[in-house]
Formats: sequence, structure tokens, C-alpha cells
Amino acid sequence: MSARRPFIDLAPAKSARGRVRVPGSKSISNRVLLLAALAAGTTRLLGVLRSDDTTVMIDALRALGVPIRESDAMLTIDGASTFPKRAADLYVGNSGLSIRTLTAVLAFANGRYRLSGIARMHERPIGDLVDALNALGARIEYEAGHGYPPLRIAPASLAPVDGEGRARLMRVRGDTSSQFLTGLLQAAPLLSADADLVIEVEGTLISRPYVDLTIALMRRFGVDVDEECTNRFVIARGVRYVSPGHVAVEGDASSASYLLAAGLLGGGPVHVEGMVRNSLQGDARFVDVLIAMGAEIAQGDNTIDVRSPGIASGFRLRAIDADFNDIPDAAMTAAVLALFADGPSTLRNIGSWRVKETDRIAAMACELKKFGAGIETGDDWLRILPPRTPPDAAVSPIAVDTYEDHRIAMCFSLATFLGVPVRIDDPDCVAKTFPDYFERFESLVEQGRFTIPSANPSAPASTRA
Repeated sequence: MSARRPFIDLAPAKSARGRVRVPGSKSISNRVLLLAALAAGTTRLLGVLRSDDTTVMIDALRALGVPIRESDAMLTIDGASTFPKRAADLYVGNSGLSIRTLTAVLAFANGRYRLSGIARMHERPIGDLVDALNALGARIEYEAGHGYPPLRIAPASLAPVDGEGRARLMRVRGDTSSQFLTGLLQAAPLLSADADLVIEVEGTLISRPYVDLTIALMRRFGVDVDEECTNRFVIARGVRYVSPGHVAVEGDASSASYLLAAGLLGGGPVHVEGMVRNSLQGDARFVDVLIAMGAEIAQGDNTIDVRSPGIASGFRLRAIDADFNDIPDAAMTAAVLALFADGPSTLRNIGSWRVKETDRIAAMACELKKFGAGIETGDDWLRILPPRTPPDAAVSPIAVDTYEDHRIAMCFSLATFLGVPVRIDDPDCVAKTFPDYFERFESLVEQGRFTIPSANPSAPASTRA
């Protein structure tokens, strides 16, 4: 295994054009890996993302005794409703989806398990999920800080059915992470053998498209989720996962956002392959943000084309004021695009950034300032005032700290379209979801120094954060 690079220097980007394929969706890959492991029969998965996040899920499933065979671009999984191994020590790196879904499905697996990750994972909250599971009879304990991993799971005793035997009720908060609900939904068939399972979400459910994705994939594996009303989900008694035989994983919409944004800034045309029409992923809606900021978009059955006049020609993006509750990951790409806008842009309802790989609101505010942006922040919003004067292209590369956060590393590659060199520290953190991102990005980009016009010459450069 090659050593991790301390940094990578990216030259000023003048234009972008060409064809590029995005890797498989992380959100779909990790969900279908677990569903295939829980489904009766053999499932062949095509196009699964190969990255740090999916590797830890595959390794965890193998440690639980699930047979997984690899051949070219295909993974073959022999599933069952229970895990063969009743004891395992599972390491999930910094994959929030992995630890939250595995915790839910292992809570009533009648075994003893330990789940841990990197130091940052042990700072990411999981208490709402654990509370919901323990209330139903699970025995999950915190090894260190209350409400955070590492976790220890012991054999549980499922609580009796409430009322007249009609349903078993679970409650979980939805305003910290939608992954808590996703975990409970994926585990639901394991908890509904003798009664319907009702899951009620308390508070506002954030990142709803990720829940819709979970429900759609569960349906592919034979389990329907009935949404009786907003934030109330019902899984019928006796349902079981059954392999659909074959699942093709569509391209990752979050990863595509950086390449599509490069087409907007660099003029294009940039032709992104792997993005299917009517995608299951919420971040596919990022094309609406690109259009609002001035992109010309053409959607094919499995492609998206983007073009514009290009920043180097003097074109400026239109500023936005938008709610990003449904697409918080792609919102990071929009934050960097705001550097090129014709006025201040505001990203709202992004409070979930606070509990991701890092505190993304604080981190993005810090890094955007390095490029001359004025910044204002709140608990769940970020306002970006474009640089009043362009950064000095003659200086050494502007160094971006990445905080071990793959999305910060990728989105700030777009800052090269300011006509300045950019140094991305710890660039190999992108292995979490897009291991060869920088190679694909640079394959699109024509390098060259240029000076973009000044923005907002009479506007004050706010620096509050």
C-alpha cells in the first residue's frame, strides 16, 4: 500500500471539458451490501463503489460470517436473515452509515459485538439510535463517552408487543441524522416477526431523500414500508428480505457534483457518465442548483452534460439563497461555487454539517476565508460574500486544510478556477468515497493563469464567523 501523500498542488484552472465517469454511489453501495447480506438467496451486485467506506462494510460483513465473492466489477453475496458469527469486533473507520446501520441490525442478532472507528467517529453522536433500540429491549452500552461510539452489544430480549398484539412501537429523533432512521428501517424486518413494527420520528426529519433511498432499496429486496403519515413508518409483520438476484449501483450523485461544477466554472462541455435519469439519490437535485447559478444542463438516460460561458471569459455565477436540508453533501460544492457569484449567497438548513466528518460549517468558513471570501455563520446556515478582489495569482499555492474530510478536499479543487494554484493537504482522504478523484478532475481541466474580474467592488468584505 502506497504512503499517504501530505499534499497535492493543483495548478490554476482555465477551462474544463471532456468525458468522465463517476464511481458507484456510496449511499446505495453500503445499503445494498447490508440488504444483500440479510436477504434470502444469492445477490449479484454490479458497480459497487470501491472505497474506504465500502471496504469497512464489506470487511464487517465478512467478520460476521457473510460469504462475499469478488469478480471483476461484480460482488456476489450469499445472504440469510441471521449472521453466522455471534461474536465480532468490527471497525468502521469514519463511515457513519456503516456504524448506524450495523448497530441497528446487530442489536437483536443474539450475539456479542463491538463497534469502533477512528477518533472522529467516537465524536459523532449515536445516542438517539441507541436509545430507540434499548427501549425495545436491546442491550447496547457505551464503552467510553455516553452517546458516542465505541459500542458494545450483548444479546437482547425483544420487548413484548404493545396493546392487543397489533404493533410494536419505536421512536427515534430525526433532527441529528437521517441515518438513525435508515438503520431502524433496514433492521425492521428482523424485529417484526410477530407484530407490525411502527417507527415514529420525533422532531424534524433532515435529509429526507436518504430515507426515501433506503425505502426504495428495501422494496427492491421485497420489503415494503408504509408511510401512514408524515414521520410514521410501518413495516408489516412477517416480512423478510428476499434477493432480487441482481442489483446495478448507479453513479454517485454527490461525487458528480464536483465534476458538474467544474463544467459550470470551466465552460464545458463536461459530459458526466453514470448519472441515471430519475436517480434514487437526493443529490441528483444538485443540477437544479447549477441551473439556478447559470449552467446549461442536458440530461440523458445515463449522462449529464453541463456548459456555460466559463469564468475565464468574465462570466459570473448568479448568487443563491437556498435551503439545502435535502442535499447537505452537495451543499458543500455550492459553498465553493459561491466564491464565483455576483453577490452574497446563503446556504440554509445545513445544521447536519456540524456532526459529519468534521464540523463542516466551521471548517468551510475557515477555508473559504483563505480565498478572500467574507463569511457569516449560524447554527445551521452559512453566508458567503465573494472575494472583493481576486486572490493574488503570483503567490504560493493557497493551502486548504481538509480535516480528514473527503468532501472538503474535493470541493476546494474548484477554487483553482479563481486563477490561482491550490494546495490540498492530505489529498488521499478522498479514498473514503472517490479514490481517484484528483486524476479524474485534472483529466478535464486545462491549466492556465488568468485574472477573473473583481466582484462587488463597493461591497464590504464581512469576516464574521
